[in-house]
Amino acid sequence: MMEERRTVTALLLLVLGHLTTALEVPLDLSQPPTITHQSPKDYIIDPRENIIIHCEAKGKPHPSFSWTRDGTHFDIDHLSNVNMKQRSGTLVVDIRNDKAEHYEGTYQCTARNDHGTALSHNIVVRQSRSPLWSKEKIKPIVVQEGVPLVLPCRPPAGLPPPIIFWMDNNFQRLPQSRRVSQSLNGDLYFSNVLRADSRNDYICYARFPHTQTIQQKQPITVKVLNRKYQHDLILSLRSFYGFSERRPTFLTPSGQSSSKVVLRGQVLEMECIAEGLPTPEISWTKVSGELPAERTSYLHYQKTLRIVNVSEADAGEYRCIARNELGSVHQTIHVAVKAAPYWISGSPKNLILAPGENGALTCRASGTPKPAISWAMNGVPIENSPNDLSRRVDDDTIIFTNVQTGSSAVYQCNVSNEYGYLLSNAFVNVLSEPPRVLTPAHHVYQVIKNHQALLDCSSFGSPIPEITWFKDSRASTLDGEPYKIHDNGTLEIHGSQTRHNGKYTCVAKNMLGISENHVYLEVKEPTRILKQPEYKVVQRGRDAVFECKVKHDPTLIPTMTWLKDDDELPDDERLVVDSDSLTITDVTDSDAGVYTCIMNTTLDQDSASAELTVVEATPTPPVVYELPDAPTDLELTEQKKRSVQLTWTPGDEHNSPIESINYLLNLSLYPLQPLTANQSNGPGLYYRVMWRQKGVESDWTAVPVRNASKFVVSGTPTFAPYELKVQALNDHGAGPEPDVAHGYSGEDLPLAAPDNVQVQVISSTQAAVHWDAVPAKLLRGHLKGYKVYYWKERGLHKHNHHHEEKQILTFGGNHTHGKLPGLHPFSLYSCHVRVFNGKGEGPPSPIQPFETDEGVPGAPSSLVITDSNVDSLTLEWSPPHDRNGHITGYTLKYHPVNNTHALGPLEELALPSNETSVVLVNLKYSTRYKFYLNAKTKIGAGPPISQEAVTIMDEGKTATLEESANWHKELVNGSDNFVVKGLKAGVSYWVRLVASGQSDLPLQACFTLSPAVASRQVDIATQGWFIGLMCAIALLILILLIICFIQRNKGGKYPGEERGCHTDPEFQPMKEEDCTFGEYSDNEDHKPLKGSRTPSNGTVKREDSDDSLVDYGEGGDGQFNEDGSFIGQYSGKSEAPSPVNAMNSLNSFV
Repeated sequence: MMEERRTVTALLLLVLGHLTTALEVPLDLSQPPTITHQSPKDYIIDPRENIIIHCEAKGKPHPSFSWTRDGTHFDIDHLSNVNMKQRSGTLVVDIRNDKAEHYEGTYQCTARNDHGTALSHNIVVRQSRSPLWSKEKIKPIVVQEGVPLVLPCRPPAGLPPPIIFWMDNNFQRLPQSRRVSQSLNGDLYFSNVLRADSRNDYICYARFPHTQTIQQKQPITVKVLNRKYQHDLILSLRSFYGFSERRPTFLTPSGQSSSKVVLRGQVLEMECIAEGLPTPEISWTKVSGELPAERTSYLHYQKTLRIVNVSEADAGEYRCIARNELGSVHQTIHVAVKAAPYWISGSPKNLILAPGENGALTCRASGTPKPAISWAMNGVPIENSPNDLSRRVDDDTIIFTNVQTGSSAVYQCNVSNEYGYLLSNAFVNVLSEPPRVLTPAHHVYQVIKNHQALLDCSSFGSPIPEITWFKDSRASTLDGEPYKIHDNGTLEIHGSQTRHNGKYTCVAKNMLGISENHVYLEVKEPTRILKQPEYKVVQRGRDAVFECKVKHDPTLIPTMTWLKDDDELPDDERLVVDSDSLTITDVTDSDAGVYTCIMNTTLDQDSASAELTVVEATPTPPVVYELPDAPTDLELTEQKKRSVQLTWTPGDEHNSPIESINYLLNLSLYPLQPLTANQSNGPGLYYRVMWRQKGVESDWTAVPVRNASKFVVSGTPTFAPYELKVQALNDHGAGPEPDVAHGYSGEDLPLAAPDNVQVQVISSTQAAVHWDAVPAKLLRGHLKGYKVYYWKERGLHKHNHHHEEKQILTFGGNHTHGKLPGLHPFSLYSCHVRVFNGKGEGPPSPIQPFETDEGVPGAPSSLVITDSNVDSLTLEWSPPHDRNGHITGYTLKYHPVNNTHALGPLEELALPSNETSVVLVNLKYSTRYKFYLNAKTKIGAGPPISQEAVTIMDEGKTATLEESANWHKELVNGSDNFVVKGLKAGVSYWVRLVASGQSDLPLQACFTLSPAVASRQVDIATQGWFIGLMCAIALLILILLIICFIQRNKGGKYPGEERGCHTDPEFQPMKEEDCTFGEYSDNEDHKPLKGSRTPSNGTVKREDSDDSLVDYGEGGDGQFNEDGSFIGQYSGKSEAPSPVNAMNSLNSFV
């Protein structure tokens, strides 16, 4: 009974099939809601951003929206931070003052209007999580050489799951091989350990892709003991592993068999990791069939088998085999394929019915196990909905008969099993609408001759209107070849011809009315290149002309474009483009390449290419040769009994000098008659040209040719092999039977692109490209070779700018691989391959992207020294412009340099990648340092940038001195001061005072030119130490006056008068703030006693400085002359000014 019922239902569906075609209801007509956009079922959100849950719908009237959360009404009116967009159901949750986890749950959107209610699927909102690794103390692992080892990772559970990788302390990926590899769960497996595996930085990293955060496990220390280490330990381990070679055993999975369940459409990954000595090799087979080659790949050195887009046919037994020299072991994996529900013939379609019509909604889906199907109407289970006599539910189908106005509703079909569910909305809209044609009126369609024409007639009506087409007058409907009317009303015309030009009328008709629309068809002549550019070999300095004559439809506007190597022509005035040619004057080597002319119209295009080869000027022979053309205008003159003279016009040499000429003399047995220019061996000379296609059973086709030396065979297929014969005949009969020649018909552009293009990155600057050869039948010409087009899309580092430069490598002959040199490290490249023949290039292969490996970085962009203190200075730098990878750190090296350029001890400092400055402390004052800074990636260190700096004497003032600094020199004669002009305020300057002709070190000082503002110096007159000093000096002077007064009264002489009491004046040091020198009073008129010292205005403490001019001379007796130069040692009797007087002249700079 059940089977009979299903048969009746199936027959009814066939009858109703033409009524269930899905139509798009115009929005100005009443219709139930339709969900147009919604968030995914599993919606993982970023806890740092606002939550946006999408729900968009259309309908007439426009629907209203509401939400449920975890099955209950979600009242957004009482939540100030939750808003719904206008005329939309999309929720926006502001989490600035809240936590995202408070809004986790299962959400469902409802859109309703007067004609029904539509539901979204359940949207499970969860926030992404990247938890920290639990703190643990990992003990060092000590193992014997040769044994297997597993380093566990066990990352924290995140959402979504993290990506696992192993690195060392320097952020370098740990090398993996057949012996050492990472498993699917992230553990690191050693089939056998070596002493080289000893290290203390096995670090497992977990990268959480949603938040782009990385968590790190505590480093694991592994120590591998030598076999000869500790005899007791060797004996205890020998019983378990032994140190001799051993057969493989599986580390994972355990046992002899295992099982795995995978869902249809997902990825199946199975792994087998074995230990043994030597290291085992892994291979895979499918016991119950063949592996799907196009969907199968191997990872982790054959240890992982990966099958994408799994289907039910992939279920069965798989076997992995581990094998080494001592034996093998296998593991059987039983794979079961389950399936979440999926549509068989698509989701249910909207149904538009007129009152009294019949129809059906079908919800046909499958799954493993078989899914259950349930129906709802306007969001309410259909069994709880009001009874409707026009509706009957039959499992996965709802059948409607004799529907009436008011029966419009939205029906939900829910298909579910234990692995998932499908929810689809489909409405039934009961309307009575006369036809309307939606295609714009009087639209003009243009099509190229012999191409397909499609004339649209989009319509709507209820009942569904019937479409008919007419051309020009309505004498008859268009039906049958070459016309075809599609279900959507479109008229198709196969192979349009000129006779199909004209006016077409589309008529839509139902019981409520009729509507028509007029459109027009114009059939255009195709665009064709009549004379194509030809391959040219041109000597350097000469001109090259490529012709490109085109025929096109006169009503279409053509556009001629020339390309060089598939790119725009260079902006060079030597390249002149005319209406039908390209002229290159004064050819250079850079002009060599492939030139393409493209004629575009609004409907079609045609193109042709030719190559230009530039060769050396004569006498150097050209690189490429062509056969010379045949001679023309052959004549026989001065005929004698035993001789005849031949004259002819030479053919084009094609840059290949003619070395010899061969001629053939055919003597007939018949008596010779006088010969003329048009006769040979007799009157009535003509030729019989014969040909037939090779490899095809056919007779020779023969054509007589008179008064011509060539004949064109038309109507031949492209590049087909032919056998050719040409026989001479005259009035006396036929000449000798000619030999058969072999040739090909004309070439055309290749039809296919190379398949299976693969790129293997060899290094950071080189990659290998492999491709499959194009089949000979698709070449349509003589194979010349392959061209690889490749270009840089962008750098992989976020700071690298987009940069694209196309390059071409040509591989002659039947090459199927090649290498791409000169690539930029750490960059994204794209490439495609084209085959080319004598006619030109074929279509490109699909673009193949590839990424180059990291390389060493360039030098840092800049290095400057700033912010110096007493014993420290700050270095600041900018990252390299060419990073060529992820910068893992910087290395700073520096050492002092003395005046003889001898180098002091080298200091080295490792700096992290996220720093661009460093403060160096404990430096020596008045010392020159040289610094070297380079950046590092995981590949290695790049070139350094260097800089020098000198710390200034006294309180750590430093300034950088470039080795290449240009000193401005001025000669100062007869003066103890000099004014430098043209300086800028706020800029630091160095000043050196050098004695002419002396080898002494120069007197050197720095200063900064300050703006004209009030000084903020401390008033020294208020300082206690200064007042005390003045009092002591005054007391000393008073005592000396008393002594002198007593001596004079006694008539004695003051010893100073004999010796000239002139002591060595002190040097006043530089000011601390601005590198200027303190003032010094040397006016003899103000000295209370000759030889005594009067203090300066006191801006620097005497005891704070241990520097003086003595440090720059031979001894304490050096001083300056009035012209600023050094003089010899002075006598105590001399009255020359103090060296400080010379230094005082520097104050004029401040």
